[in-house]
Amino acid sequence: MARVIGISKQRLAGVVILLAVFMTNLDLWIVNVALPAMGASFSPGQGNAITLGSLSWVLNAYAIALAALLVVAGRAGDRIGQRPVFLGGVTVFTLASLACALAPDLWALVLARTVQAVGAAAQLPTSLALLLATVPAEGRTRATRNWAAIGGLAAAAGPVAGGLLVQVDWRWVFVINVPIGIATVVAGLLVLPRTDARESGPLPDMLGALLVTVAIAALSGALVQAPDWGWLDGRTVLLFVAAVLSGVAFVLRSVRHSHPLFELDLLRLPRFGTANAGTFVFGVAFAIMLLSNVLWCQEVWHWSAVRTGLAMVPGPALVPVVTLLTARAAQRFGHGPLIAAGGLLFAAGMLWRAGFASASPDYWVDLLPSMIMSGVGVGLALGTLVAAGVSALPGHRSATGSALVNSVRQISATVGVAILVAVVGSHIGPSSRQEFRVSWLLAACLSLLCTFVGVQLTRGAARDRAARTATADNAGMAHSRADVH
Repeated sequence: MARVIGISKQRLAGVVILLAVFMTNLDLWIVNVALPAMGASFSPGQGNAITLGSLSWVLNAYAIALAALLVVAGRAGDRIGQRPVFLGGVTVFTLASLACALAPDLWALVLARTVQAVGAAAQLPTSLALLLATVPAEGRTRATRNWAAIGGLAAAAGPVAGGLLVQVDWRWVFVINVPIGIATVVAGLLVLPRTDARESGPLPDMLGALLVTVAIAALSGALVQAPDWGWLDGRTVLLFVAAVLSGVAFVLRSVRHSHPLFELDLLRLPRFGTANAGTFVFGVAFAIMLLSNVLWCQEVWHWSAVRTGLAMVPGPALVPVVTLLTARAAQRFGHGPLIAAGGLLFAAGMLWRAGFASASPDYWVDLLPSMIMSGVGVGLALGTLVAAGVSALPGHRSATGSALVNSVRQISATVGVAILVAVVGSHIGPSSRQEFRVSWLLAACLSLLCTFVGVQLTRGAARDRAARTATADNAGMAHSRADVH
């Protein structure tokens, strides 16, 4: 049972939690903008430039480790307590950020990013559980959507901050996490609620965590290396085989293990399973859009990191605004209609890019309209998908379930980056327009699948309302007959 804290302390606790979430999400956007500068910094010389496939591991190593450890960390929060796991995660993330800033080469950076993901894994699921502990039951949906909206706020600040910091040195995109992390830990020790451990027993299946890590890493490796190695090269085929075998072994182990990494019974909850399917397809589309826009501006249009960052602002800036403005609509109409509308708008933004993109820079016709449509789409769909999934969970599974939601998001981000690299190849230039167009069309198709998920959630909610009404009517009729007798 959470200790009761005063209203002012509740608000301070909420600010601390959201500050940590902001730091983690800021890192995603800043690193994307800084990626070309990292590649140039680590390239030993002309003719030996680091390929996009190798560079993509700066993003994917983080996402893979995060996806594999989120459920473990969420369950640790249930057993140990949300507060110590959260503060430990922020500490590890902060120290690893400093290690990223000091990395002497690309693979040292990838290793530090992996450790950074360990901290993020401990922080993210427990942050939502702690936030929900500071609000009454009727405020859970609003709190969850605000938690998701912070990601949009970080997305709005990230590109500009990243562009400005890269002008000094790309290493500063990691240094910026250090003061934020220190402030979060100090304030958190003072105001965060102390929650008791909810469960006892062993942590989830660690071999399962290893298997899912191997599966995602092998799939990503096959996709990002195939343009250089060849799709039928023995190494590519071997990675695909490893991904399939480890993936199947993971599923079988999850079904049979007494404490699986992913609790498949949670996925059987209709709204939770459907919302996670939508989160995955939308997450792949979102990752394709995010990295493709950065690469297009810097590698095709040859814009600076600052100009690219400024160009990226309108889309992500709309996300928190749309999320907050549609809070009442979500309560009135349910999650499904907003998710369906968001999927349609995001697909429209991707189709716009596929139709209007030109190697000659034309921000007002090409990029801006697409970013506005996709930004509104993300604001409608992403936070609502998270809320739809979390609201379907029983209270004692909030940390574990939200960790699973975020694992799906990270897996989808990894798959999205890998697909983009596989489609556009390792060498990008003005002649890559057709490859980018294919990636945007693919993102549009995936977003339309998210629209279908929204329709399914809407139909499910309508069936639930009809069932409740029928139950109430039957109960009323039984009451009336009892009164007659």
